[in-house]
Amino acid sequence: MTDLTQRYRDRIRDAMPAARDELATLVAFRSVADPRQFPVAECIGAATWVRDAFADAGIDRVELVETCDGSRAVIGHSPAPEGAPTVLLYSHYDVQPPGNEDLWHSPPFVLTDRDDRWYGRGAADCKGNIMMHLLALRALRADGPFPVGVRIVVEGSEEMGGEGLEQLVAEHPELFDADLIVIGDSGNAEVGHPTLTTTLRGIANVVVHVETLAGEIHSGMYGGGAPDALAALVHLLGTLRDDHGNTVVDGLDSTATWNGVPYPEDRFRIDAGILDGVGLPTTGAVADAVWARPALTVLGIDAPPVVGSAAAICPRASARLNLRVPPGVDATAAQDALVAHLEARVPWGAHLRIDREPVGEPFRAATDGPGYAALRAALESAYGRAVGTAGQGGSIPLCTALQRAVPGAEIALIGVEEPRCVIHAPDESVDPTEIENLAVAEALLLRSLGG
Repeated sequence: MTDLTQRYRDRIRDAMPAARDELATLVAFRSVADPRQFPVAECIGAATWVRDAFADAGIDRVELVETCDGSRAVIGHSPAPEGAPTVLLYSHYDVQPPGNEDLWHSPPFVLTDRDDRWYGRGAADCKGNIMMHLLALRALRADGPFPVGVRIVVEGSEEMGGEGLEQLVAEHPELFDADLIVIGDSGNAEVGHPTLTTTLRGIANVVVHVETLAGEIHSGMYGGGAPDALAALVHLLGTLRDDHGNTVVDGLDSTATWNGVPYPEDRFRIDAGILDGVGLPTTGAVADAVWARPALTVLGIDAPPVVGSAAAICPRASARLNLRVPPGVDATAAQDALVAHLEARVPWGAHLRIDREPVGEPFRAATDGPGYAALRAALESAYGRAVGTAGQGGSIPLCTALQRAVPGAEIALIGVEEPRCVIHAPDESVDPTEIENLAVAEALLLRSLGG
């Protein structure tokens, strides 16, 4: 370990207890960007806290910018010294809804220590990454002015689609101008194993509505002859998987392979919590299925619940479908293919309506620039081991928006969200050693780029 690495390590480790308290304050904001579920004041409170924290960390100009979807983005900028590059640090303060709070082992908006981890909604995704950025900047600032230009972008509606920030990028690309963009919304393959995420799948969701009858009718009197809308929907959804479970959509390639580091099946089964004896719905390797191929998930179905259901034939049913799109495939074209597939296969002439949701394009990073080289070196120094690369099945549409708006910038994805974090699920958590190590790496990165 170099003297510089040790210096930053000592500073950041000493700051971790205070960082834990700050993260607890930030997690306490119920910053779900949906006013139907939580008051808008919760998001405004989180945004204000983030703005003040980055200003205190030394960013010269930090402000809240209201975007077209009503969310507030935290935008800040400390100009670069003469001849030095500019690095943009991104994260988001909005979070997924907690879901059924009975499934949590501690209150979702109360940061709770358990099993050497910190539990709470947003502890990893993405408030833990905000703390990573803050710790790095504070450690760097202790030596004097920043050696590079620093831009701060903290989004307020990423979990609800991020349309507001995407439009802001398109309308004001100068706010995002940088040589290197570090997206703090990813994670290592496992705790302690530094990993760069080099690809992201896009997203092309639709909501499918099937209708067959004017209203409910008695299943004893009409069953067998009358078309059941729920059965039609189930039949239609079944055409999106083959006998092995692979996603099959007409016009989309389901045979691509991943050429980076593998994702061992035994680790994947543990990470995903797959029950004993349950097989994987793919004929390819795990990495092929989750990083290189389209994947169709049924997110929800509107149909009569089991409890209280009547002996009646269902006249209408709906489903929300999530199509993940691999790099190299246009998300709009993929959505078109999905719609055409469904329209061609609806049974019994059932009435079909398909509502399209906004698409997000897939992303592939260019990894041969000086920013990536500096980041690899910083991660290796902070973790004491070689850096791996991986894809990510999730989507960050902002990445492709930034590629268009700032074509000369390198874009790198790192973060605290390793698999045990179970982001978006009950009992989301973060390993504090990941916050510490990544903050050390980021401080080293900014110092090295400043010369």
